[in-house]
Parts: sequence; C-alpha cells; structure tokens
Amino acid sequence: MTTGAEPDHGFAWPDVLCAPVRSLPEHSRLWVALSGGLDSVLLLHLAAFCHRSRVDVHAIHVNHQLQPNANETEAFCRTQCAALGIPLVVRRVSVNIGQAGGNLGGVEEAAREARYAVFEEILGPGDLLLLAHHADDQVETVLFRLIRGSGVAGLAGMPRARPLAAGQLVRPLLELERAELEHWAREAGIEWVEDPSNADQGYDRNYLRHTIIPGLKARWPGLARRVRHSAGACADSEFLNERLAERQWTECSKGSRALSVPALQALTVVEQKNLVRWWARKRGFRPPVVSDWSQVMHDLLEAAEDREPELREEGFRLRRFQGWIHLVPEQPEVPVSPVTLLPGEPLHWAYWTLTLESVANPESPSRPIRVSTRQGGERVRFRPEGSSKSLKNWFQEQAVPPWERACLPLVFAGSGDAGELIAIGDLWCSEQYSGGAPAAGWRLVVRRECD
Repeated sequence: MTTGAEPDHGFAWPDVLCAPVRSLPEHSRLWVALSGGLDSVLLLHLAAFCHRSRVDVHAIHVNHQLQPNANETEAFCRTQCAALGIPLVVRRVSVNIGQAGGNLGGVEEAAREARYAVFEEILGPGDLLLLAHHADDQVETVLFRLIRGSGVAGLAGMPRARPLAAGQLVRPLLELERAELEHWAREAGIEWVEDPSNADQGYDRNYLRHTIIPGLKARWPGLARRVRHSAGACADSEFLNERLAERQWTECSKGSRALSVPALQALTVVEQKNLVRWWARKRGFRPPVVSDWSQVMHDLLEAAEDREPELREEGFRLRRFQGWIHLVPEQPEVPVSPVTLLPGEPLHWAYWTLTLESVANPESPSRPIRVSTRQGGERVRFRPEGSSKSLKNWFQEQAVPPWERACLPLVFAGSGDAGELIAIGDLWCSEQYSGGAPAAGWRLVVRRECD
C-alpha cells in the first residue's frame, strides 16, 4: 500500500482536478470504477469532495481474482468507500485464462471484457460511470494500437465520453498526466494499492509504459499533448468517415436491409471498405480486418451470377444474392420440432420474435398456434377465396435469400396436417390474425430483431 503525506491543515482540492468532475453531464446516479490504484482512488475522492452532490455517488469494484493481493485490494476498496460514506458494489469475476490463449495480452483482454460486462449489467438509464484513465494511458493506447496496425478509429484513442449499456461512460481525467495526479494524491495524503502486475513487462502495455514511453518523453517532453493532438485529428477523420458511410448507405441500400451491387460497384475500393466496416459496426460486430480489400470486393461484386461469394467474419458473413450484398449474422439454433405459441409469451426464433396478443379477449385461441421451420411441400393461401401457392415458388418470387428460408418461422393455426399457414416470418400474415380488429380475436405480431 502506498500512502501520501499527511495533508496540510485546510488542504483544498485544486480546480484543475475538480473542474472536470463538476462539469459532468446531467445524470441520475454517478458510479466510479474503483480498482484500488492511485488513479481510481483519487477519482473516488474527487467524486466525494468536488462533485455537486455526494448523495448519488456509488462505486464499483471488479475483483478479477488474478493477482495474489486481489482479496486485500477488495478489502481496501471497501474500507475507502466506508470512510467516505460511498456505497460500494463488489463483483467477483472468473477470467477464463484458457480461452485467452495462455498469453498475457489475451488475459488482459479477457479481464477487460469481464470488467465491462459487469459495468453494462449495473448501469441503469441516465447513469454515468467514471473511469480514471489519464493522458499517459491515452499515450499507451494510441502507441499500442499503432503497433497493432489500427486505422484512424483505433488511433483516435479512448474517447472522453461514450454510451455504455443504458448509461454513459466518462473519463474526466483524460487530459491530465499521471505525474500530476500522483502529486496531488500525495499532497492529499491518499492511500492506494499498487497492482503487482503493473511491473510485469510481459504485458505489452507495461513494456510501453516502463521501457518505451520514458525515452520518448525525455526526447519530446510534450509527448502527451502531441499524441492528444494526433488522436483528435484521427477522431475527426473517423467522424467524417462515418458521415460519408451514412450517406452512401442511404444511396446504396435504397431503403432495404442490404446493399445494391451496382451501387457498390460505382464506389471506389476505399469507399466500399469504409461502408462495409461501418455497416458491421452498426450491426454490433467487429469490422472486418482484411489484407486485400480490392480482392475481397472484386470477389463479392464481380463473381458470376451462378456463384455464391461470401466474406466470413467473426459472428457474421457478407453474402450476395440476386444483385444485393447481405450482412448475415451467424444463424442461431431453432427448434427441430414445432413449438406452441402461447398468448402473451414472446417466442424468440432465430432473427425474429413472435407474440400472440389478445384483441377480443377470448379465453384461448380457437385453434392452437404452432411455429416451425420449413419441412417441404408447404402451400399458402393469401385470400380465403383464392387458390393456394407453393411456398417454394413464393420464396423465389419474393427473392427471399436461401439462408433465411431455412430458419424463417412459419406459423400455423390448427393441428397436424390440417393446420393452416397463417404467417411467414415478418413477410406476410393472414388478415385473420392481423390489423386493428383481426377476425380470429387474436393478433399475431412478428418482429425481425436485426435490421
């Protein structure tokens, strides 16, 4: 444990530290991510003494159970919060070192993912989570991402604020250097715990921190300011990239959920790359990392009509069908046997959610409603007096992609072979079960969960 000097009588927190905490956005609750280290303990004190109200301040400590002093650090955090009168939430997590690949960088990333999963679980609407990252952390992040070959989005570094779950993440100390924070922590007599892993240069960030960055600072004393300037320029560039992608999405999607091949062909490879990466991020996936975008886009856009080109990425694929490029998430498993859809109980089925809502409020549907996948030979009658049509032919007419046909929820009213097809995913629903006053007294609502 490290302890600062006893503060002089009448010690007052400097405005350079208090101002960022006083100017936080409006919020319902304020959370401080408390690791026990110098930076987070200092931030906890700033939230307690500089924030406009201590009533809404809470702290979160995530015990990764990786370091030999993990339990002692947890106890220290409890003591600190008790002394300040700040409620503390402690969560212990298990980091799967095996899945991390056995290397220190993988362990570090797995611990980060576990930590952020806790943050996302705890944050409620209107909550702010404060992280104690500072200017030296930003330098490490930018250099680390530069070495890994990141683009402008990565080289923009850590943002001062961003949405997180139902709340928002804020880094109020991001423009202050660690030496300055340590100076004021010692002046205030604050205690903190040193993480023993911080000295292990087997971690890439620690190697940068202890071996590389000191030499850079000695040569260029304004290193943090220089890096902040470059990171800001990269952030501006990424903002423009996103604005361009949004405009080109509108032009190339033509109101659909896919991208037109001819419209994509009219763009340069750089624009195609920017649009595809933006699309993946918008859908919640990591953007593709491709060594030769020219080849990938040529294969997707120029392959013969009888081919089925695709780009496989983590969690999704880009696939072409009838002149359109589709982003297809990995298909979730769907039940092998038919499932009964019960009133008021949403059924999650692959990319869809189905709900049966009462309108006329009968005791129960007159015929059981069941959901299944396509088995072959199904026919659909779109009007009571009309003739039936093969579902296979209808899929072809509607240009339903083959990968959707296999998992599309088909909804039947009735049992066994006598069942009537009343809905085809979110593509069609019988008027008996749709509209403001469905004749069956029940409304079937089918929503596609992915755009």
